[in-house]
Amino acid sequence: MTKLRLSAIPDDRPVKITVELPAAVHRDLVAYADVLGRESGQTIADPTKLIAPMLARFMATDRAFGRMRSHTNSGNQRQRSA
Repeated sequence: MTKLRLSAIPDDRPVKITVELPAAVHRDLVAYADVLGRESGQTIADPTKLIAPMLARFMATDRAFGRMRSHTNSGNQRQRSA
């Protein structure tokens, strides 16, 4: 059987979640949106829209998470190829 170059297409549909933030964290998020809006020259109407990019950036720059994730993924790759 021929092995295709593409693997399964990941499901990249957004997932809706509900999160409760402490009041202090919400105030900081609003303040962050204000500062970011001033720096970029754009108004950020909904500061909650910043949460997803903030989480993505945090996980992308967390070295320990990256090491553990690549270790886990390499283990999964070996299992699939066996």
